[in-house]
Amino acid sequence: MSNSKALLGFVAGAAVGALAGILFAPDKGSATRKKIKNKSGDLAESVKHKFSDLIDGMKNIYSDAKDEAEELSDKAKAKLASAKNEAKSALS
Repeated sequence: MSNSKALLGFVAGAAVGALAGILFAPDKGSATRKKIKNKSGDLAESVKHKFSDLIDGMKNIYSDAKDEAEELSDKAKAKLASAKNEAKSALS
């Protein structure tokens, strides 16, 4: 979770920095509003891409964990079957 908090902090910091830079720039109001609109669109796209990357990463982690759990389960079943066969052989 610390990676997502760090990402959120970075995005928020970038947004505040961009907004402060635009607001303190010596431009006309209409030009400033246009810049804010463009920057907010750029920031929204950036956030969408970062979020998409985060989701893809989480899907990969989930898939890997699922595969490992299935492999571990298969190994446990094989060992259990082997132990059953050994027990049957020993009792026969």
